[in-house]
Amino acid sequence: MEGNSLNFFQETIETEEALRLFTGEPSDLVKSKVINHIDHHVKNFIAKSPFLMISTSDTNGLCDVSPRGDASGFVHILDEKHFVIPERPGNKRVDTLRNIIANPQVGLLFIIPGLEETLRINGKACVTKDEKILKEMSVNGKLPLFGIGVEVEECFIHCAKAFKRSKLWDVSSWEERDLLPSAAQILFDHAKLPQTTAENIKERLQNSYLNQLY
Repeated sequence: MEGNSLNFFQETIETEEALRLFTGEPSDLVKSKVINHIDHHVKNFIAKSPFLMISTSDTNGLCDVSPRGDASGFVHILDEKHFVIPERPGNKRVDTLRNIIANPQVGLLFIIPGLEETLRINGKACVTKDEKILKEMSVNGKLPLFGIGVEVEECFIHCAKAFKRSKLWDVSSWEERDLLPSAAQILFDHAKLPQTTAENIKERLQNSYLNQLY
């Protein structure tokens, strides 16, 4: 496929009305479950979550989803409408931060290992260098580079069906480690850099994991 054409796909659904003919309407419970603030349930969920995914897009609608993770409770809650995600050292692409500067709307998915339900939060974000806030999220005396400040607009629990179908937490369903994709080999094949091997890329990755987490 070339360009941005979706003509490859047939029998596409073009309107919400057509979509609803197949899905029907959500139940009263689903319609009513959304709140616009951080209550004690949401606060407890965030406190127990060591991992989240954040979705962003630029002004042209080009989207990105990126993971964030640390010890449980790494997200710093300020009040019932605001929290901050620490931005630790990464690969310097800063896709998420660039998108937030261009378009503040974000969507987040919080995950707790072993729990199949997830927490979804939608809202607006900014990139902050507020040292007072960053100090609250320091690790080993090292402050985050930035903080992603989020103003909550929607909070709601997402059901467990995707996790049940995927058996994500069922260790017996996991592939043998030797059969898993190799990040180093993928990077080598995709980047095609001269004087580089999959092995030295693996060494670079391991060094960054050992010495550059914070």
